[in-house]
Amino acid sequence: MPKITFIDHTGTSRNVEAKNGASIMEAAVQNMIPGIDADCGGACACATCHVYVDEAWTSSLKDKDDMEESMLDFAEMVQGNSRLSCQILMSDDLDGIIVTTPESQ
Repeated sequence: MPKITFIDHTGTSRNVEAKNGASIMEAAVQNMIPGIDADCGGACACATCHVYVDEAWTSSLKDKDDMEESMLDFAEMVQGNSRLSCQILMSDDLDGIIVTTPESQ
């Protein structure tokens, strides 16, 4: 199974495994990763699963669609590498991806 490294705003790192096809948000919720609220359950209807994708991985992801762009307007402290973790589906190609959670959602 591919692995995800979550880094919180204090620098604490947590490594988890995710099933292929599962979203990063689902892996975070299943592993009780702090900083991922996922209020809408992955429907891309909020921005409480906002993460910063490590720059080394941004080119490996599919482009944001219009819905994700719209929801990121509601997130705090958005950066160029901001993504909604519910919209990133894990695969072997993303094994080792690193994401950082913002200080608040």
